Amino acid sequence: MNFVIEAYQEPGRILSDKSINDLAQNIREIAGECFHELPEYQAIIGTREALSNKLIALAKDENGTPQGFCSMVFLDIENVGRILHLGLTCVRPEARGKRLTHLLIKKALTGYLFKQNPFGKIWISNCAGVLSSLGNVAMHFEQVYPSPFYAGRPGAAHLTIARAINDQFRQEMYIPENAVLDEQKFVFRGSVKDTVFHKEKNDLAYHHRKSGLNRFYANIMNFEQGDEVLQIGYFRMISLIKYILRRRKVKQINRRQEHPVLGL
Repeated sequence: MNFVIEAYQEPGRILSDKSINDLAQNIREIAGECFHELPEYQAIIGTREALSNKLIALAKDENGTPQGFCSMVFLDIENVGRILHLGLTCVRPEARGKRLTHLLIKKALTGYLFKQNPFGKIWISNCAGVLSSLGNVAMHFEQVYPSPFYAGRPGAAHLTIARAINDQFRQEMYIPENAVLDEQKFVFRGSVKDTVFHKEKNDLAYHHRKSGLNRFYANIMNFEQGDEVLQIGYFRMISLIKYILRRRKVKQINRRQEHPVLGL
């Protein structure tokens, strides 16, 4: 299956009413294949206002059928600047396993980086209880906390962003008031309990291909109570090279975990 991917930066501010309606219809059609009940959340809402602070990538197949989308949210954080919350990604079941999630995020981020700051970096956040999502962010981005590639405690920027999200941007991330942020582990405790985003620990459909990454994140979450990990990191052009090196390190982590006595 071949994909044509288009990116939209703050479409609610610039597109015509018809284009807004078409984009919203495509997003809701894809989301309807991913959720048994559509949440009134993020780009799924589909209004001009809801699409005004988003960075969206939409994939269609060769027949023009919408197959997947990612919808990121711009967050303006004092002492850091504008960051991107990776937000919501949905892919039709028949299009999964074709690296479409990776292609969508890459299309959105690289286009934005070229336009805004090609030689700099963009801070990102991700909040998820899905092991595949957490593993992909750890693999594709730099200085991600928490991740098996980040040694030590979170830096000042990590903490500033996490605290701003906790205090100001819960609604943008579907985090309820009763969820508690564990600042040591960067985990929102009980944030998706009994919602459409609540996943089972043993549901292999939501596991990452790299078992070492699954174990790392499963060890800091309580799936039954609906925990989500808050990841903070950044992206720049050199991130692609570092991603290749990181894949090699993942293989080493897997070998050590599979053969702890030998220390491999």
